[in-house]
Amino acid sequence: MGEQARKILKNGQLVTPNGVFLGDVVIEGDKIADVVPGGVGEARLADAEVFDVSGCWVYPGFIDAHTHMQCWTGMDWTADSFETGTRAAACGGTTTIVDYATQDKGMTLHQALGEWHKRADGTCTANYAFHMAIADWNEHTREEIADMREAGITSFKTYFAYDHLRLDDAQTMEVLEAIKPFDGILCVHCENGTLVNELQRRVLAKGITGPEGHPLSRPAECEAEAISRLMYLSELTGARVNVVHCSTRLGLEQVRAARKRGVRVSLETCPQYLLLDDTRYLEQGEDGFAGAKYVMSPPLRKPTDIAALREAVADGEVDQISTDHCSFNLHGQKDRGRGDFTKIPNGGPGVEHRPALIMTTFEGQLGPMDYLHLLSEGQARVFGMYPRKGALAAGSDADICVWDPTARWTISAANQHQAVDYTTYEGFEAHGRAKLVFVNGTLAVRDGEPTGEKPGRYVAR
Repeated sequence: MGEQARKILKNGQLVTPNGVFLGDVVIEGDKIADVVPGGVGEARLADAEVFDVSGCWVYPGFIDAHTHMQCWTGMDWTADSFETGTRAAACGGTTTIVDYATQDKGMTLHQALGEWHKRADGTCTANYAFHMAIADWNEHTREEIADMREAGITSFKTYFAYDHLRLDDAQTMEVLEAIKPFDGILCVHCENGTLVNELQRRVLAKGITGPEGHPLSRPAECEAEAISRLMYLSELTGARVNVVHCSTRLGLEQVRAARKRGVRVSLETCPQYLLLDDTRYLEQGEDGFAGAKYVMSPPLRKPTDIAALREAVADGEVDQISTDHCSFNLHGQKDRGRGDFTKIPNGGPGVEHRPALIMTTFEGQLGPMDYLHLLSEGQARVFGMYPRKGALAAGSDADICVWDPTARWTISAANQHQAVDYTTYEGFEAHGRAKLVFVNGTLAVRDGEPTGEKPGRYVAR
């Protein structure tokens, strides 16, 4: 690699699984060439572009392993495209997303993958990988699994809820059997869809039509039952599973019980389930419908659930925190559900603010190495990207977030880069911010603002 391509991040506090130490990171082209405790000598600074990162933590770029960009959800298109969504991600310090490429009924996996590449390729600031979501399980789909593996996909998704997406238990078992030979992992949306459908009907029949009806129709038991079912299917097949967006104490208990039995399960939760409770659905706002901002599935839960999940994070039981970023505008999209909460598009934004939210609210309880695990390394290990991603090491991709822990700023829809007209964290006082963000060795973000570069690439795993 030519001398002109060299960049040196100098005097940073380098965050590694073995500790935090003062040193320099040398970038050549799109790779980390060297990690030097204590710093490089003067001779190596010659002809290099030097960034003084004194006082900052230097992390491998953060990874959000649960996003829905530019996606039709059965009700509407998400507000964020791959272009806007990955730009927002990078502004927050996230250098790789793993998005759910989704097969609709009647569609092949090849068609779904091709469509997602068409939407993402050439538009992204951050890197992108895909999980393949399977909604139409049949013999042809089964045959395509091997092709998906060849295309760099090792993780898949199925649903226990949503009529246009969900598979039954036998089909879910067969998916697990199909991905086990290459140690694939199945991410599952764990809610009992049959119960949700009936409870929605009952809540509406009582005359409860506003956003407050949403959590009533999806109680904790619906999540816990579905997680329990998945745990036994994993135990039956021996295949790896990932519980996405765990939101309840009851669900967490099912994962704990399964781990004691030896089930190979990884656990994801999201900032919203660590910070926001179900009283948010009662928010009125200017037009009496502000509670719709929080309609996502699973819904926001009780303070006791938040406390249980936060304790699990602090105790190391959670493998990774991702976002389930699935943005819809309050005006013109979510407000179409006025008068019937089941018609409010499900999902909320979050890809930009995850690192700041977690580092601020766990301040004094967790440290830099914990954030490394929860925001980057955990995702890389679970989804087959480590140590190419998720590590500050020679030979790893030059995806790096330089984090200024002294920065103080306020999260607001007015200053966000997510292409949506609100944030569920409006007014949140954040401690720390992404100062410099490199994607494949290219400076993509400076002081929380994009440079305009689009160095993001597809990550085959």
